[in-house]
Amino acid sequence: MDQELRSQVGEWLTSMGINGQATDGLSTSMALLGCMLLAIGSYYFVKRGVVSAMNLVIQRSKVTWDDVFMRHKVLEKFAMLVPALVLNLLIPMALTMFPLAAMLADRVLSVWVVILLINGVYVCLDAANEIADVNLVSRRLPIKSFVQLFKLFLFFVGIIVSISVLADESPVYFLSGLGVATGLVMLVFRDTILGFVAGIQLAANRMVSPGDWIEMPKYGADGDVAEVTLTTVKVRNWDNTITMIPAYALVSDAFKNWRGMSESGGRRIKRSVALDIQSIRFLTEEDIQRLSHINLLKAYLSEKQDELNAVNCQLPAGELVTNGRTLTNIGTFRAYLLAYLKQHPKVHQDMTLLVRQLAPSAEGVAIEVYLFINDTRWAIYEDIQADIFDHIFAILSEFELNVFQRPAGTDMRQLVAKT
Repeated sequence: MDQELRSQVGEWLTSMGINGQATDGLSTSMALLGCMLLAIGSYYFVKRGVVSAMNLVIQRSKVTWDDVFMRHKVLEKFAMLVPALVLNLLIPMALTMFPLAAMLADRVLSVWVVILLINGVYVCLDAANEIADVNLVSRRLPIKSFVQLFKLFLFFVGIIVSISVLADESPVYFLSGLGVATGLVMLVFRDTILGFVAGIQLAANRMVSPGDWIEMPKYGADGDVAEVTLTTVKVRNWDNTITMIPAYALVSDAFKNWRGMSESGGRRIKRSVALDIQSIRFLTEEDIQRLSHINLLKAYLSEKQDELNAVNCQLPAGELVTNGRTLTNIGTFRAYLLAYLKQHPKVHQDMTLLVRQLAPSAEGVAIEVYLFINDTRWAIYEDIQADIFDHIFAILSEFELNVFQRPAGTDMRQLVAKT
């Protein structure tokens, strides 16, 4: 096809009265100079005229995705193809007297065209990847992995086409010999192949996406996923260190993804406070009267007293109160804590909310709080959790309950001093 086009150009130049075939060294030099000037002129015409006009249209358009292509200078990259094609067409015609030089120039310029074309496609892929990041498509699909894979494919295609052009052989000839080196290719690009397969699994099952918080202690990863590439997953830890995890490791090893917590809108608090068993006792009438002044307990104590009176009135006269039903300070404390959490503005009321008593142990009996707060941000979560337990520790004295605490060195010194 190139030869036919060159023949048509030569005939057109002859019809214009211009010798399309150089016959001596001077005419060859003039022809080469003319080719260079024509290539430079075509480049400036395309860049200053066509590309500038299209960029102006892009700037005035309302859509934003075309701005990304302009920022990556996609049109400028493809504009470089114009002078390369002009030179590839005309230089062999100018070197007619030098067949060897014409053949070398033809092949080298053809390789140059292939390189410029692949470079332009690379820039298009980078722009498409940025558009996917802006539109959050990369959170659902590993776009960067597919971009890198396509770039790798184009790289090998470019090498095969370039070698076939330089050797003047069909690309099929070199592709047929590629099967012999398949084992070597599998060995060299093992991580790439495993990473690509893992990337497909990660995307199909939505196991991990940029922006997810993951924990993978085996690799020391605990933070946000910054990037998912063809072979690795980049995690920015909370201490601002970077951990690179092989993509296939996320498929073969266990890891924790906190995306479900973020999407649900609730973050769990599961924490307990250990109480000294010796501080647990029945409530007296004076205690009930005193605790009735707490707004959160008024309805509970009133209801419980009516219920207990209905049961205890059936006891024989002079019977011990302990033979009936009696309120305890730990049970009343649990009721207060549940009422307190139900009216707390930061507690997610549509999710599980429990205040339960755990089995007694050598450290006393523990009251566990199990709930979800309605703000998943880490700093806010920690503040709310601290506020809730600050209140729990402060209110325990109202119920005459003591927190279990192991004796410290100061406790031992005070004990010795008293003796």
